[in-house]
Amino acid sequence: MQEIKKIAGRLQVTSKGFGFVTPFDEENKNDVFISRRDMADAMNGDVVVVELLPQNFGGQSPEGKIVKIERRKYTKVVGTFIKVGDYAFVEPDDKHLEDIFVAKHNFNGAKNKDKVYVEILVYPDACNQKKAEGKVLEILGKIGDVGIEILSIIKQKDLPLNFPKEVLQAAKKVPEKINSNEIQNRLDRRNRMVVTIDGEDAKDFDDAIYVAKARGKNEWDLGVYIADVSYYVKENEILDKEAQERGNSVYLVDRVLPMLPERLCNGICSLNENVDRLVMACEMRFNDRGELLKYKIAPAVIRSKHRLTYNIVRKILAGDKKLKEKYADCVTMLKVADSLRKKLHAMRVQRGAINFEIPEVKVILDNNLHPVEIKQRVQGDAENLIEEFMLAANECVAKHLTAAHYPAVYRVHAAPKKEKLRELTKLLAMFNVLLEYGNEVKPLDVQRALNKMKEMPEEKFISAVALRSMQQAVYQTENIGHFGLAAPCYVHFTSPIRRYPDLIIHRLLRLQFVKKKLKTTEFLALKENLQNLAEHASQRERLAVDAERATTNLKLCEYMQDHIGEEYDGIVSGVTNFGMFVELENCNVLLDDKYETRAGELTT
Repeated sequence: MQEIKKIAGRLQVTSKGFGFVTPFDEENKNDVFISRRDMADAMNGDVVVVELLPQNFGGQSPEGKIVKIERRKYTKVVGTFIKVGDYAFVEPDDKHLEDIFVAKHNFNGAKNKDKVYVEILVYPDACNQKKAEGKVLEILGKIGDVGIEILSIIKQKDLPLNFPKEVLQAAKKVPEKINSNEIQNRLDRRNRMVVTIDGEDAKDFDDAIYVAKARGKNEWDLGVYIADVSYYVKENEILDKEAQERGNSVYLVDRVLPMLPERLCNGICSLNENVDRLVMACEMRFNDRGELLKYKIAPAVIRSKHRLTYNIVRKILAGDKKLKEKYADCVTMLKVADSLRKKLHAMRVQRGAINFEIPEVKVILDNNLHPVEIKQRVQGDAENLIEEFMLAANECVAKHLTAAHYPAVYRVHAAPKKEKLRELTKLLAMFNVLLEYGNEVKPLDVQRALNKMKEMPEEKFISAVALRSMQQAVYQTENIGHFGLAAPCYVHFTSPIRRYPDLIIHRLLRLQFVKKKLKTTEFLALKENLQNLAEHASQRERLAVDAERATTNLKLCEYMQDHIGEEYDGIVSGVTNFGMFVELENCNVLLDDKYETRAGELTT
């Protein structure tokens, strides 16, 4: 008797009611067709188990029926409330979902054409043609209200809009000034020319830098000072539990949903100008080739001398006389910093780090949240300077914890899958570019191939395709290295205000300072706990990226509505069965929602 084969995967439902399950197992590459009668009560996006059915004739795609639902994508849905007599339907914003029936006693005050948030009580029965049933949890507003679309996205992604009262009360108890006794136990770097460099609209500053040329040597000292959030946010206390659940700050097109209350992220944890702040220091020395010679990681105290912006630094490095006079005390340091930036970048390129030339866009909104301009984010020398220094600190901390035989939440990036690699190789061959590699592809192999596309009109398009050929960077305790950065080990250390994994790394450093070695039982118990935290952080990050993309795409569509009938030059960047995607000069358009369109998020 032939064994019945079962496959786990994610369901995608079509507009016609049937669907396909994409297997998680790499050995099963073909999507499994699911007829409407075999859908059970599954909905679009659910993780399901499929029982394969006998194939009727050769060459047919595998067909199956859903026998188990492992995990629901939706337990709550945002949609439009449509009243029909004594009952109603909610039309979900997600067009892959069918209407949800709402009985009168579950209206909860909703009126016709309200935008509502609905909890699913009973899931649909496709075989018996029964719709899902739900109840209204919250009335979000009326269709057309200012900001209702973004609010709908926030609710659909189940992102927290506000902090609970008890969390805000706990934040109020955090002191506004640092304890003078604490300074005595730290490296005192308040006399150093430490500065912050951020965007014009930044409100919280969690990283600061100091750079100097070593006396009499062809060596450079780099100090990266990161807000010591772990000093104020204690493990398992209420602030920590809230931050852990959120996982990260979410940067939407019109607002920020912070990981920590404003009193911390814009107050005592922010490295504001001319005030004492507690930090975790990572002080490194590099040789002329950008190689790390030695380092020190320790709690410290700083006093930022200047709140610089990328524009200010860019102009100073370009020779702006007025700004050089205004910031005369740090001009020399910035020039030294720029020379170190070049060395660190050259070192990373030499070892194979891949630079994806993918421009990011920023949507400018007016007071009514209407998009009035689309800008490409500048990625110049000033931005690259901070990026290189943060990469160096993250890698240094990863090496430190690895050498100490401590478990860690690594930021890992696996090599691309063979199928994706073959597709990229074929595409590059069309431009007479060979992607050559041995038994295993190396980052340097991909880098060299992409470099051959430099200055070609199709460079951005190829870079976007190459990026989608990569796997998603995630958090985990098993260190497999970071392919995109060509780094043997890498962690996130530099943003504990907005990323929970960074806060974890700070706590691990604190533990390692006082406990140099762990017992085997301690190591294993800690690693298991960290893996659970890592998986949750990866899920929350994915949710945040989806929400950020959804709000940006929403405003891009609104912007394009004002320009219907106008003509633009563009590049066809993707073709599907329902149309094509075209990249305009100021808009980097998403091709496939399974992959990042932003190189920074995927690779670092």
